[in-house]
Amino acid sequence: MIKLCITIGALLCGLVTSAQPRQTYSFNAGWKIHKGDVQEAQQPSFDDKEWRTVTLPYAWNEDEAFAKPIHEHSTGVVWYRKTFVLPDDVPQEKVFLEFEGVRFGAEFYLNGTWIGRHENGVMAAGLDISQHVLKKGENILAIRTDNDWRYREKATNSIFQWNDKNFNANYGGIPKNVWIHFAGGTYQTLPLYSNLGTTGVYVYAQNIDISKKRLDLHVESEVKNETSTTSKGQFLVEVRDLEGTLVHTFETPFSLAAGAIGTIRGQSKLENVNFWNWGYGYLYTVTTKLVVDGKTIDAVDTRTGFRKTAFRDGMVFINDRVLMMKGYAQRTSNEWPAVGLSVAPWVSDYSNKIMVESNANLVRWMHVAPWRQDVESCDRVGLMQMLPAGDAERDVDGRRWEQRTELMRDAIIYYRNNPSVIFWESGNESISEEHMAEMIAIRDQFDPHGGRAIGSREMLDSKLAEYGGEMLYINKSARHPMIATEYMRDEGLRKYWDEYTYPFHKEGEGPLYKGNDASAYNRNQDQHAMETVRRWWEYWKVRPGTGRRVSSGGVNIIFSDSNTHYRGKENYRRSGEVDAMRIPKDGYYAHQVMWDGWVDPDPTGLHIIGHWNYAPHTKKDIHVVSAGEKVELFVNGQSQGFGDRSYQFLFTFPQITFAKGELKARSYDGNGKVLNEKVIQTAGEPYRVKLNYQHGNNGLYADGNDMVLVDVEVLDKEGRRCPTATHMIDFRWDGPMEWRGGIAQGPNNYILSESLPVEGGVNRVLLRTRYGKSGKMNIKAQANGLLPDSLSWEVSPISEKNGLFVKHAGIGLPANMDRGNGLHGEPLKQQRITLPIQKVRAGANQEMAKASYDDNELTDWVNDGTLQNAWIEYTLDKKSDIDEIDLKLNNFRSRSYPLQVFVDDKLVFDGKTKTTLGYYTLEIPRTQGRRVKIQLKGSSVIAAENQHAEIGGKKLDDGVARDDSGAKGRLSIIEIDIHKKL
Repeated sequence: MIKLCITIGALLCGLVTSAQPRQTYSFNAGWKIHKGDVQEAQQPSFDDKEWRTVTLPYAWNEDEAFAKPIHEHSTGVVWYRKTFVLPDDVPQEKVFLEFEGVRFGAEFYLNGTWIGRHENGVMAAGLDISQHVLKKGENILAIRTDNDWRYREKATNSIFQWNDKNFNANYGGIPKNVWIHFAGGTYQTLPLYSNLGTTGVYVYAQNIDISKKRLDLHVESEVKNETSTTSKGQFLVEVRDLEGTLVHTFETPFSLAAGAIGTIRGQSKLENVNFWNWGYGYLYTVTTKLVVDGKTIDAVDTRTGFRKTAFRDGMVFINDRVLMMKGYAQRTSNEWPAVGLSVAPWVSDYSNKIMVESNANLVRWMHVAPWRQDVESCDRVGLMQMLPAGDAERDVDGRRWEQRTELMRDAIIYYRNNPSVIFWESGNESISEEHMAEMIAIRDQFDPHGGRAIGSREMLDSKLAEYGGEMLYINKSARHPMIATEYMRDEGLRKYWDEYTYPFHKEGEGPLYKGNDASAYNRNQDQHAMETVRRWWEYWKVRPGTGRRVSSGGVNIIFSDSNTHYRGKENYRRSGEVDAMRIPKDGYYAHQVMWDGWVDPDPTGLHIIGHWNYAPHTKKDIHVVSAGEKVELFVNGQSQGFGDRSYQFLFTFPQITFAKGELKARSYDGNGKVLNEKVIQTAGEPYRVKLNYQHGNNGLYADGNDMVLVDVEVLDKEGRRCPTATHMIDFRWDGPMEWRGGIAQGPNNYILSESLPVEGGVNRVLLRTRYGKSGKMNIKAQANGLLPDSLSWEVSPISEKNGLFVKHAGIGLPANMDRGNGLHGEPLKQQRITLPIQKVRAGANQEMAKASYDDNELTDWVNDGTLQNAWIEYTLDKKSDIDEIDLKLNNFRSRSYPLQVFVDDKLVFDGKTKTTLGYYTLEIPRTQGRRVKIQLKGSSVIAAENQHAEIGGKKLDDGVARDDSGAKGRLSIIEIDIHKKL
């Protein structure tokens, strides 16, 4: 059976020589570029023989990725030119070009004629070249690109808000794929609204029954008839499972008049459905065919998956189960050293899958929409996405707001069939209710049935947004889910283990940031990992199941070190749980432990932070991350006792004396049953270099974009990695690949260097294939005093036709099914119930008192600033056992309040609150009562200075905006929840 050759939005496809008229090829090869503006470069007669030949996707300034800080990325006008001839054996009635993205603005010329413009710098755009392309002979496509940071829209002179030097790394030119589509005169349109104004195919499910594994499948396809006669026939839908087996077909008649455009719809029941889920990237191929007189005149493949979602009661439901959001706010560029974002398809899978392997279930792409390759990769690996349009840091109006709505429209149309897209993000800051309504209308027009929530960062008091969530802080809601959109901004190099290991990095040692202490941005690995625990613990405390109002989780900023705005010593962002080459830091493994579950983690999770190679007589604190109840530590079999537990998951063993041999951690449940053991050993002296390589499971191809990752380790004689090794590694290679290297701390970050050091005994380098160059590749690595190592592998040829080719590197990439279908886990466990409040009275400002429990985290009750009036009393619906009180106090991250709490006039708490990222939990002896009184005992004090500044120097929010500094007797409560434990 002939493989159908196009997926919605132009997934790559194989060479097709059957009667199927629809054909798609990669348009990536044979481009020439010139840096700088050139007169008449659009003309076919222009001489470009001295220009450099490149293969797309290719950013002309890719060499600067991680070599330069983001604000120094090179900008300017760069021309791209390509000469091509149409193949004879393709339909030529309609010819389209699809650009997955151009940075930033581009002017397109075909054979000297201007054919279009694209300016948002983010999303895909299409060009209909049917009337301009020469069906015989050479065509010249010339593109003038301009990636100026202040690029202005030609028609309006407006800048684009998201073209920002802090966030949106400037990889200029054409850093994403280009495709050429050939179709007949009656065809299903492409989902490319910019320039083409078309919406393509939309596949969605309704009446989903998870337990019975069935749903109603709906398919809509926008069709154009650009012939001179009516097209009349059958709209045929074929459904194939992950293995390619045909599992269902249905059809409906259609008729479309000459010159008309219309939407054809079909629906049918689908049984025995495998549902897409977290870590379970089950995908179907839905083929839509136009059949006239028994002959297929057009066919489109849509790769999609089916899942059931709900967003209610402050929680997210996937396939009828509550799933707490856990993951990363990743820069959309998702870049790699010396390559930028233009990686091979399998590398996207590799990077996104290791997010899932850290037990993340959500990636929030930051500020701008991701490119198609990352979106489809998340489908395969089972990683949910929060997908933005474009933004910097605030709501805007006028033309800049219109630009954002147009970008959101294009993104929704392009990605509405991707099951991993769960959230549409309207802004990186709160937007007005009027603007939220506009965004909802766009979603409802183009993706009304996709089961996706639309909201924005913050939106804490919105009546319209379907989700919200602060940047750094913990929010709870009983309505739409609150998801922290970027928590824990701390930075630290993978190279820095601790202050006892070379280069002996003391915690926090580094320059100031904007004149403020910057220790949080210069951490070592011990402290960086511990901070991941401290921060997640605050979200875990108020997770689903802990009351009527809950947090739905959060995403840690960022996953991999990024060539974007930084605060630490280096010239790039080191907040990642993995470094820029995706080698894990210890914080990565801490997340594995804490996140391994839908809400509560698997209790067997266990990780020892750090290594066990120190100088004799070294004493240091050993930290273990565990989801068990107790952890015991052993040095060479001798128990060091049980760890001091803090932040639920962190167990500390103070001042353990190093002894060469074995360090073992053993975890237990509450009954003393052993849950798990982990061991790390002392490595011997460095003895040899070891190389390992990996490429896509679907092969390695000479397409000019496919890649190999090569790991280099320093091992001892027993084959154990030497965790303190920092040897310089010298590489030599020969064969049909290009060296792109890796990254390490040092001159120019060692970008493109042919020698670079290991850090923590390991590093990684990247090589890229050359277009049309296949054959054997050899690489050798050596270091002074160590045995060298070498590797060889083969690069496979590609199929090419008139400069167009099949991108095999993107075909047959495996789906990740490691977590199973996730349908049979335990239901949500209720930990406590929230006791309803019947009424409230306060010492002052009685009219504001209800704001302290109104489920709106932008309102509060505050007294008049006098100590005698600094009290508020809540009367419950009925008398009940009371165990805990959650308080969100104003200035929660900076102020400590001395409080007394009374239950029916009985004193149950007398102490000081601690600073938090949101909620402070007062644990009291179980007390039965109906009235709960909170009273300020004395003046609040600054307990943690709110120094941290955001990009513009503005201090980060710390609750409700009000100056409380001069009010000695001021008590302010944003929200209170009173609980009974179960």
